[in-house]
Amino acid sequence: MAENCTHDCSTCSANCGERTEPQDLRAPANAGSRVKKVIAVVSGKGGVGKSTVTAGLAVAMARRGKKVGVLDADITGPSIPKAFGLHGPLTGDDKGMVPAETRTGIKVVSVNLLTENETDPVIWRGPVIAGLVTQFWSDTVWGDVDYLFVDMPPGTGDVPLTVFQSLPVDGIVVVTSPQELVGMIVAKAVNMAKLMNIPILGLVENYSWFECPDCGKRHAIYGESRLDDVALELGLPVLARLPIDPTLAKACDGGRVEEVAQNYLEEVAQRLNQE
Repeated sequence: MAENCTHDCSTCSANCGERTEPQDLRAPANAGSRVKKVIAVVSGKGGVGKSTVTAGLAVAMARRGKKVGVLDADITGPSIPKAFGLHGPLTGDDKGMVPAETRTGIKVVSVNLLTENETDPVIWRGPVIAGLVTQFWSDTVWGDVDYLFVDMPPGTGDVPLTVFQSLPVDGIVVVTSPQELVGMIVAKAVNMAKLMNIPILGLVENYSWFECPDCGKRHAIYGESRLDDVALELGLPVLARLPIDPTLAKACDGGRVEEVAQNYLEEVAQRLNQE
């Protein structure tokens, strides 16, 4: 404890053992960035279509006339550039890095736009990866952005912790699937956000059903959903249930996610716009 301590931690920058007020660890935004809202899209496990949901939310919000950006924080498994048909390298100047822009003007920053070859693996330790995510926020000239969606890696490791501490996250959307095991994993992601005092906007269930193109009957390919039970247990709203749509999958693989006519996340975008 400093000799002249006033016991008012809010006016002190010293990091001593007597500190009782939490320090603000948020990284400053680039001087050329004016981001109004930051929404993180998270999942407790991989393979639930989190990046597809992120891309769909970005497209839906852009269609509502909003200025949108996507920060691809999934450093070791980036897929956002592929969904939008983007290729590097990114450019920059003394003011910072300039994000790539999609056909409809969505701004994107991803490690896949920085590597020499898109198939090059990123073999880095956690702290280095987390540091790059912070740089994507601080060193990118985002300009005017109404909504910045952060595509998070699955789980509760270094990167989610860094994003929750370093970025001014206004809320998270949790993506899940109908599998029974996911309920427990979703709870882990939700509880992490609660511990970090990050607002949880709601749950999105992907792969909920498949509609037969011949008879129109819906089939629960991955089993019957427990989403309502999970949402009730966690005290969270259900934002959307998304089908298995081969058309959407083909569009993402071909870099044409913006061209898909039916966006199942339109109502979610409308709801987020009202938050």
